[in-house]
Amino acid sequence: MNDKTRLFKLVSDDQAKVHKVLLEVYNSLKERGYNPTNQIVGYLISGDLGYISSYQDARSKIKTIDRSKIVEVLLNSFLNK
Repeated sequence: MNDKTRLFKLVSDDQAKVHKVLLEVYNSLKERGYNPTNQIVGYLISGDLGYISSYQDARSKIKTIDRSKIVEVLLNSFLNK
């Protein structure tokens, strides 16, 4: 068994695109009366697009970005990196 830590590196996408899509999805969910934070977290954890409304093409927009990339951008933003 190999006890070495493996590196997980994503191919760098445009962070501005991720930010733009998340804001659009967030606003669409909020406009429909959902708690956008809870819905997006549900999607990120489960991968189930059912958490994201199709209103204003929010579901189509968010599925264009890999969930791992969204988490990476959110973490870097939180840590100011």
